[in-house]
Amino acid sequence: MDDTSPRDVLDRLIREKGTSYGALSALLGRNSAYIQQYVKRGTPRKLDEEDRRRIARFLGVEESLLGGRDGGVPAVRPALTAGNRKYPPGRELVVVPRLPLGASAGAGSLDEDEAAADAIAFSPRWLRDLGGRPDSLSIIRVDGESMAPTLGHGDDIMVDRSDGADRLRDGIYVLRLDDALMVKRVAMTLRRDRFSVRSDNPAYPDWDDVDPDSVAIVGRVIWAGRRMG
Repeated sequence: MDDTSPRDVLDRLIREKGTSYGALSALLGRNSAYIQQYVKRGTPRKLDEEDRRRIARFLGVEESLLGGRDGGVPAVRPALTAGNRKYPPGRELVVVPRLPLGASAGAGSLDEDEAAADAIAFSPRWLRDLGGRPDSLSIIRVDGESMAPTLGHGDDIMVDRSDGADRLRDGIYVLRLDDALMVKRVAMTLRRDRFSVRSDNPAYPDWDDVDPDSVAIVGRVIWAGRRMG
């Protein structure tokens, strides 16, 4: 196999940069399987010119590596400015898909099969400090006030799907209960085979002595953002 083909090069870069097929698809505004289908199935046969340019700029590589013409638009590594300070080139951002889902909004999943509404880019070092795995992160919104004041309606939350039932501990999680996605606080009990599911807002119900088999833990909430004013 020719490992210098644009598809193989892109596949390797995705692994090296700590991003994912779904994240790049979201960057392009495409359905979540677009890049995976291009790499694995050869569909489309080649990337759209603008898509290829955007990917090359994001990954910080020459467009020719992805099938563009030599001498094309040079790669521009992401550089964020804050006042007069610049973050140096070479520290590529990690794109986290923002899914059109809300916790407490019923059906939906947080995996790569769910089409991303858009995406938000973060510093990989910042994500490491949060303890999140870049290839297992998704952002969804909070629906309702059951976790107020900790989380409010419309807040964005970042969910680490790699941190779930196997490492369950006190904290805020997205879980599936009765076929609905919910964001709730999990509190461990003295019994290892039971835990409590709590709402931070006292006007909403809690569930004590919960059987783990009755709840699907989707992932741990590691960050939240909200609009001010």
